[in-house]
Amino acid sequence: MEHNERIKRSVERNVEEGVKKGVKIIFFVILGIGIAFLVGYIVMRLWNWLMPELFGLPIVGYWQAVGILILAKIIFGFGSGDGPSNKSKKSKRKMDSKKCGALRKDFSEWKHYDEFWNQEGEKAFQDYLQRRENENKE
Repeated sequence: MEHNERIKRSVERNVEEGVKKGVKIIFFVILGIGIAFLVGYIVMRLWNWLMPELFGLPIVGYWQAVGILILAKIIFGFGSGDGPSNKSKKSKRKMDSKKCGALRKDFSEWKHYDEFWNQEGEKAFQDYLQRRENENKE
């Protein structure tokens, strides 16, 4: 008798947990659909508020706004996680900078470039043009 009671309680607990999971799933599906409709409405309102005045574009309806949003997501991406929390790209960048460290040049000398150009560069360039002109005449 006691064994049957334990099995009965176990089955009841499993059913309760299953019902709770089902309710949660249904709740989140409805919440997701609600958020999707809200985002489409917000895009429509923003478009109709800004675009006709700024760019002379026509006013759009709700489904057109949803289409614009989907098109923008297709073109610009769905947020693939390339943000600061993506560690694989960070480590790859660090590794690349270590690998080509010997190939890097010291660009501190470039701060003198403007001064050089003002003093000697213009004259050197004019001399170069004169040499080319003389070569073409010969």
